[in-house]
Amino acid sequence: MSSLQKEVVKSRAKNLPNPAILSSRLMQHKGHYKRDYEPVHWSQYFQDRKSIAIAEDVFYAYYQGNEGPLLVLIHGGGYSGLTWAQFTKAVTALVTCQIMAIDLRGHGSSKTKKDDDLSINTLANDVVHILEAISENRPIIMIGHSLGGAVAVRAAPLIPNVIGVIVIDVVEGTAMESLRSMQGFLRSRPAQFSSISKAVEWCVRSGQIRNVNSAKVSVPGQIKNIENNTLGADDLEHDPKPDPSDESNSATSTLPAPLGTIVEGELSISSTTEESSSVKYTWRINLAQTEKYWNEWFHGLSSAFLELEAPKMLLLAGVDRLDKELTVGQMQGKFQLQVLTACGHAIHEDAPDKVAEAVATFLVRHKFAEPTADFTWTVPCC
Repeated sequence: MSSLQKEVVKSRAKNLPNPAILSSRLMQHKGHYKRDYEPVHWSQYFQDRKSIAIAEDVFYAYYQGNEGPLLVLIHGGGYSGLTWAQFTKAVTALVTCQIMAIDLRGHGSSKTKKDDDLSINTLANDVVHILEAISENRPIIMIGHSLGGAVAVRAAPLIPNVIGVIVIDVVEGTAMESLRSMQGFLRSRPAQFSSISKAVEWCVRSGQIRNVNSAKVSVPGQIKNIENNTLGADDLEHDPKPDPSDESNSATSTLPAPLGTIVEGELSISSTTEESSSVKYTWRINLAQTEKYWNEWFHGLSSAFLELEAPKMLLLAGVDRLDKELTVGQMQGKFQLQVLTACGHAIHEDAPDKVAEAVATFLVRHKFAEPTADFTWTVPCC
């Protein structure tokens, strides 16, 4: 190397940052990446939670809104009515409507004599009886996610004032195929959590829910306190925390951070606040024990959906999830298909704004609801 080249190299080296300073800055940046997993109280999204007594059973539902058609929201297996929190906030800003998000039998705060009876007929009849009990002959749009979609399809023909049905990410063919790996998935989940925030963290970082703001209100409805058997959401009853974030709740803005290490069945992540391990939480429902009902939940679902007389829409996380029967039905124009990308199975949690826009457009197109000033049309796509 010539002397001139050496001088050039030395000159450039002087302008490079000190490695020690660079390392320090990187560590500071790492320290700033500290996602908030603190649970949020349901009252930030719903104006009320009511109990509905049916014989010796008591069901709970979350409410929002006082005018317009009633959107009856039915959650999937293992979730609760709180899974619809962010969607509720988004859709009520776009159209004038009322929300009723039900906790199904064996889920959330609902308590029945036979919590383990999760046959599709029992679940559908529960929804029918709940709506009969509130004694209001309002126009109803049934919206169900996963298992809730199957329940909505079976219950809709039994309710005279149902004017529309929306099913989210459940198709008979793909659902039946996925059941073969369901037990393995359930075994891979942690059995316990030392706190509600740890459960929220696991759900986000594992990718089960990709939207951290949704997880913070939804997950407390999926777990229970081992010591007193109360729902995680009820443990927050006397200590409601405001939602500190106004961040966009799109799926792409809330993708999970890299998964941490697993210690004793639980994520060990230094970014979360250390809490007392004296209080332990576990899942509200043992889904592994419901296996005997899995086939009947989804068997015959596609034909039952296509046979519904009311206008209907199917929202999917991928067009490849359509089975043959629904593909033919969609080409025949028997239902509206909307596909949302960059979402997991819980589309309404991962991308509540996009789901709300699709639902609001469906409601306005069929003149089921009046649009608000914030409403914009969404073009159906697949």
